[in-house]
Amino acid sequence: MNHIFRAGIAALTVAVCVGAQAASNGIAVSISTDKSSLGKSDDVVVTVTLTNTSATPQAVLRWHTPFGGEIEEPLFDIRRDGAKVPYLGARYKRPAPTAADYYVLAPGASRSARVELSSLYEMSVTGDYTIRYDTESLTLFNPHVNGRGTVAQRFGELKSQPLTLFIDARLPRGAVSQPAPELDAARGSGASLSFAKCSASQQSALTTAVAAGRAMADDGERYLMARKLLGPRYTNWFGASDPARQATVRGNFAAIKDAFATRPVTVDCGCNKPYFAYVYPTKPYAIYVCRAFWTAPMTGTDSKGGTMVHEMSHFNVVAATDDWVYGQEGAASLAISDPARAVNNADSHEYFGENTPALD
Repeated sequence: MNHIFRAGIAALTVAVCVGAQAASNGIAVSISTDKSSLGKSDDVVVTVTLTNTSATPQAVLRWHTPFGGEIEEPLFDIRRDGAKVPYLGARYKRPAPTAADYYVLAPGASRSARVELSSLYEMSVTGDYTIRYDTESLTLFNPHVNGRGTVAQRFGELKSQPLTLFIDARLPRGAVSQPAPELDAARGSGASLSFAKCSASQQSALTTAVAAGRAMADDGERYLMARKLLGPRYTNWFGASDPARQATVRGNFAAIKDAFATRPVTVDCGCNKPYFAYVYPTKPYAIYVCRAFWTAPMTGTDSKGGTMVHEMSHFNVVAATDDWVYGQEGAASLAISDPARAVNNADSHEYFGENTPALD
């Protein structure tokens, strides 16, 4: 187990008692809005309230709440006339969570925040919208130590009742809206690597990192293509062998390899957040590297090259992966408990590509 993660869990276990409750851990979520009908110039703003209805303090992973000042996850399920609309915000690679990453709600306590949604979701088409707070993670609530002295993890979820409103938006009802950058990049061709806000030394390191990520993707695809019977390298990160899931992972690695080999990649060094990196899934192939990236090894666990694999997998035109869990321990646990989510988890792809420690 990661030493930092172990220390964080130990501290959190002492500080916060978690009961054996349902997936919501007694946290109720509600959303509201000031208007039920909005015009073309109106921002879509909702108020989100989390209430601890249990008799014990509850710890919620901070980036799955609206309380950090900036929404950093697709926390909402938004549908227009029944069809799900795309999330336009960022997807991050983070270290595995520690105690400091959890927000604690006392028994009976509530906290609210206002969230502007029209910049985070594609809401430019007129229609009837339903908005639901809807987020899940294997580490949504703090892991707890079970009777055998090991860390027990289970999926947590926060879901509200749907809110309905009509939006008279910029485009007429029935119009098809897809972000132009995604369409343009998907049609583009020709491998290249460019930089923004990067020093000469950073550009040198990033050139090596992108090459390392491409090599990991190539090695991963060769492993998946060459074997009829997949070994522990596959099962440790993606779970029990299943033809459909294997085909998904094989296709994902082929797409990641192709993106590195044939698409114009831009890396931006301007991020000052404590994470490794992030991307906007609808805006390939721009990768934004953050502080943790620069202290990571070039290869190996949570490496610079692995970060490139993780982020490339997030683009909708590549593999459209999610972040169900971070860290090797969480990813290995996810492979056992929920292989379907493991094959959609970005860190699982990274650890398969890094293959550290090496598995056959």
